[in-house]
Amino acid sequence: MTVAPKSPVKRITAALGALDVADGPISRLEAARRLREAAEELEAAQVEAARKAGATWHEIGACYGLTKQGAQQRFRAARSQAKANAKADTDTEAPRSKKAEPVA
Repeated sequence: MTVAPKSPVKRITAALGALDVADGPISRLEAARRLREAAEELEAAQVEAARKAGATWHEIGACYGLTKQGAQQRFRAARSQAKANAKADTDTEAPRSKKAEPVA
């Protein structure tokens, strides 16, 4: 099993590459799922960056044809999910071996 790159853009690129070389429906589906998850994470990060830069929920909603409230509901939930996915990715990485310390 390979560890997914940390950056959503790198994960999108990797998923597109996997989709391009996939040889069966299940491997294509897996690549499509990884692509969607990375794109959602990237989108949520950009919404968060826009908010930190001073964008209003009304402005963000306008980008999506949503009301202020619709944007808040969509992206607060999406950001929570992206954080949960990122945590799950780090939790499933192989543990690093520790060097044995001498016993005193």
